[in-house]
Amino acid sequence: MDVDQLPGFYAIAAADPGRRALIDSDGTETSYGELLARVNQVSHGLRARGLVAGDVVAGVLPNGIDAIVMITATAQIGLYYVPINWHLTASEVAYILDDCDAKLVVTGPGFAVPGAETGTAGLAEGQPTDAPGERTSGAVMWYTSGTTGFPKGVQRPLSGMVPEQMIPAYRWFLGEVVDLRPGDDVHLVTSPMYHSAPCAHTQFALHLGHTVVIAPKFDPVTILELIERHRVTNAMMVPTMFHRMLQLPEEVRTKYDVSSLRQVIHTGAACPVSVKQQIMDWWGPVLYEYYGSTESAIAFAVKPQEWLARPGTVGRPVPMFEAKIVDEAGVELPPREPGMIYVKSGMGTFEYHKDPEKTAASMLGEWYSPGDIGFMDEDGYLFLCDRRTDLIVSGGVNIYPAEIEAALLEHQAVADVAVIGVPDEEWGHNVVALVQPAEGVTPGPQLTAELLEHCGPRIARFKHPKVIEYRSPLPRTPTGKMSRTKVREDYLSEL
Repeated sequence: MDVDQLPGFYAIAAADPGRRALIDSDGTETSYGELLARVNQVSHGLRARGLVAGDVVAGVLPNGIDAIVMITATAQIGLYYVPINWHLTASEVAYILDDCDAKLVVTGPGFAVPGAETGTAGLAEGQPTDAPGERTSGAVMWYTSGTTGFPKGVQRPLSGMVPEQMIPAYRWFLGEVVDLRPGDDVHLVTSPMYHSAPCAHTQFALHLGHTVVIAPKFDPVTILELIERHRVTNAMMVPTMFHRMLQLPEEVRTKYDVSSLRQVIHTGAACPVSVKQQIMDWWGPVLYEYYGSTESAIAFAVKPQEWLARPGTVGRPVPMFEAKIVDEAGVELPPREPGMIYVKSGMGTFEYHKDPEKTAASMLGEWYSPGDIGFMDEDGYLFLCDRRTDLIVSGGVNIYPAEIEAALLEHQAVADVAVIGVPDEEWGHNVVALVQPAEGVTPGPQLTAELLEHCGPRIARFKHPKVIEYRSPLPRTPTGKMSRTKVREDYLSEL
């Protein structure tokens, strides 16, 4: 069936119920019609619990059909849905539930939350499978990672429109930015859906009529097997996944057919140029990148051929976005001068839930800053330097940890690395590299000497680490983000 003219998941499922919607992590298959029936039942069930438009529902759910049902059911009855990281402690989960004013919580097996529903079966039981009346679009309210304090919910105003009025604009936007189109494509989910990008891309895939395949966890060989078996056409990944892929032996890499891939979209962290180039040498020019944040959404994007012409860029402002680079006084800087990145969206505003002061502090008039330092070239392509909070000033010179990390990651003995600034009386800060050795590699003075020699032709000497120490493993979230603040605090506490 041609799904081009059908405005999103609900219409596609009604018109083509036999279409394959989901292959779950255990291999269970669900059709669009079956998924819509469960979504409608849960929508009715949520209303039967007394929930009305504008109320908040939370989910502590692993990737799978229940997580997808909750996102899709709340999205047609005007509710805010808060996906919660299941790795959080009980007290951290309780903080978010209290802060977001959740009226109902759904959990997976093994995620005990007092008073919560286990799975969606109870909500669906005895409810009709037809569409609920008075449908109106809901929204996902994601909580930021909270690396600089308690996490805050990023809340956008509800549109008051039915989903079918909203979805065409999103589909157009995705087509413009990452060349995703409606059709018989296959989307692979590789990261937890409590993060904004994996969650959003799962929703988008269903609105485009694609089949969603959920990986049980990120394992390089498992991912390659799934790509080959299901002829995956698009996926969302993060740079640490690419790095792990590249550590596979050549005979393993060449064993799998990845020729079906057309769009592998990455975001979440800076990707070293050499890593991205090697993946495109292997998979072809299929890597699409975008840069933004939970607050700003997708603000910059770059397609494969654009990136190959300008290695290292994260792209130009996407449709309906403007961008500028400013100094500490808020004065706009000329091309190639690093400063704070600010963006302005024509797609609507956000606020931090119950925190107008934090909302105001993140804005410069209508402009929002994700907190990163970067510069734009003469053609408006953005190049990231680093997080403002991670900048190292040594001897009065600005040093960007991400640049040093990228150089070290090119060495085959390095599985992961975090570069931090450590206070020093003479220099202000010294550069310290905490290296996670690759499997089978023995850390020690010889490896340290090799790594410093490796840095020689890649980065200026003043950027070389004064100290290299070894840690295994380094703490990263499943979407590849690392809090250098936490790594720095842990390191200093050991001194």
